[in-house]
Amino acid sequence: MNETSILSVRELQAEDIELVANYWVNSDPDFLAGMGVDLNKMFTKEEFTQMLKGQLALPIEKRKSYALIWTVDGIPVGHCNVSNIDFGKKAFMHLHLWKSDKRQRGFGTELVKKSLPFYFEKLQLKTLYCEPYALNPAPNKTLEKVGFEFVKKRTTTPGSHTFEQEVNRWKMEVDTYLKI
Repeated sequence: MNETSILSVRELQAEDIELVANYWVNSDPDFLAGMGVDLNKMFTKEEFTQMLKGQLALPIEKRKSYALIWTVDGIPVGHCNVSNIDFGKKAFMHLHLWKSDKRQRGFGTELVKKSLPFYFEKLQLKTLYCEPYALNPAPNKTLEKVGFEFVKKRTTTPGSHTFEQEVNRWKMEVDTYLKI
């Protein structure tokens, strides 16, 4: 990681929606499959756009999804979101670095750390889970470095646009977050 890079995290804004949608619809199919995405179940750009607009229009405590934008030197390079939100209790986090030149450089670890206050404080979470594809080493290494606890490996279809796969369940309790 370049020590002079400025990493920041902010809530998704309307002008970011196209960036997130483009990431999904324009990413290399092999890259998406490596994350566990079933290309036959992918949403269209319009479906992604409408879903994100709909979530932004809701009060935070009613959202099914809550997204953050990751930036390096002021330039959006990825997003992190939670889904399956049970406000005040738990949510499931997803990590996405869009720019390949920003991967495997330590940015993801630092950006996840900067994302935690949004989830634990704004959503008043007690537990934050993440279930990355077991065969995708990057998010699994990142979660361990950040301080998430490995819970178990299980087989599931983790999302509406994924195939059945083995995932690693990681969790962070609010007490652990407060010590970071």
